[in-house]
Amino acid sequence: MKFHSAASNFCSFSQTPMLLKGCSMYRVAASVVRSTTSVAIAGCLLASLPLVARAQSNPGFTIFSGVEPKNQLNYHLDFGGNSGSWDRYRLRIKKDKMKVAVAQFAIDYPTYFKGQFDPNDVELRVNDKKVALQEVKWEKENNVIEVFPQEPVPAATNVELILSNVKNPNTGGMFYFNCNVLSPGDVPLLRTLGTWIIGIQ
Repeated sequence: MKFHSAASNFCSFSQTPMLLKGCSMYRVAASVVRSTTSVAIAGCLLASLPLVARAQSNPGFTIFSGVEPKNQLNYHLDFGGNSGSWDRYRLRIKKDKMKVAVAQFAIDYPTYFKGQFDPNDVELRVNDKKVALQEVKWEKENNVIEVFPQEPVPAATNVELILSNVKNPNTGGMFYFNCNVLSPGDVPLLRTLGTWIIGIQ
């Protein structure tokens, strides 16, 4: 009986290191799983960053914007739309929005947009061809940019207003730029064609 007790005690002590070893291996395995999960999540986040940048610089329709999709205009920011940096805005109007000829484009923007524009570096392209401008005004106090082509832009044409040398505001956000136009010989009352919802990050 004494021999059996000693053997039992021996087995008990010999199993203890195995149990401790098993616990240690479990902790190591759990640590590896946690590390792998963290790396995977970080990789997903990093991979998503370029998509966010592209979405903001060349968006589709913005949901929950308060502006109906049919009234949202397309645009592109050539240098990514980073806050506090210089950029080039390509504000586009599709031909189906150009119901009438246009003698003046008036782009108004919100008062909280604290960026800067260069009226001497504005270009107008119609059906991908540059057209001459009579005058460009930046009325900073009224938050509006006025573009006067030398000749009225015909109806049913694709239009692109290119604003170069733009200084983005230091604070990012969503900024609503409204496109208003005046037709030649029409009552001097601007009509709205749509809105560019510009995202600055």
